[in-house]
Amino acid sequence: MSISPKDVLNKNKNLNKRIDVDKINLDDVTVDDLKFNGKNYENYINLISLLECVSACQISDAYNGISKRSGTIQSIKPINNQKVWGRIFTAETYSDDWGTSAQAIDGAEDGDILFFKVSDDKKAIWGELASTCAKDNGIKATVIYGAVRDLDALLYMDYPVFASNFCPNAGSALGLGTLNEPIDVEGYSINPGDFFFGDESGIVVIPKELFNQTMTATLSVKIKEANIIDDIDGGKTLAEIVGLK
Repeated sequence: MSISPKDVLNKNKNLNKRIDVDKINLDDVTVDDLKFNGKNYENYINLISLLECVSACQISDAYNGISKRSGTIQSIKPINNQKVWGRIFTAETYSDDWGTSAQAIDGAEDGDILFFKVSDDKKAIWGELASTCAKDNGIKATVIYGAVRDLDALLYMDYPVFASNFCPNAGSALGLGTLNEPIDVEGYSINPGDFFFGDESGIVVIPKELFNQTMTATLSVKIKEANIIDDIDGGKTLAEIVGLK
């Protein structure tokens, strides 16, 4: 394999570098900076430094301060309690059609989060084999408004899965769904390229056009909460800190 000039320039980039919270700069960060593209090193490092140390709760609080919306879909829960973030690749299908899951795996890009809207949760469209294949293809996680199965495997896999239900039965490889089109889940509009964050507490979806504003607000929430913890460690009570005493 030949080495390009870009390979040489990128060779010394330390993608594992992290910045202290009080020094993070998000001024020019966009949702595209979730992936290192060879030219966005500073934005990438600043953004990843933030995302590694915040929670779904803090991002939801930040987004609520901007939009008066939580960004959460509370019926979707973590299956194996793993933290993950990325850009969304959407899919919509029927519960008896796990074939669309296979198509989504092939259609998504490296680093994407698969987000499925399913007609109901009577049958599972995702399980161990799909998770194994998705992980091998570089997909970061799967989110399903519907059912998954194979919990005996998913609970211990190094691949994040979020779903609203689980069951043992599945449908067929029909491939009747749609890929990377806008979907509506419980009145919440989700578009391809929107930002997803999930952890043990649940999931948050942020419209891509509000990404920078939300990340900036999330940084403020993180710093504020860190200061409150310092005050508690210094002997103040929570009631005192919030002005109730």
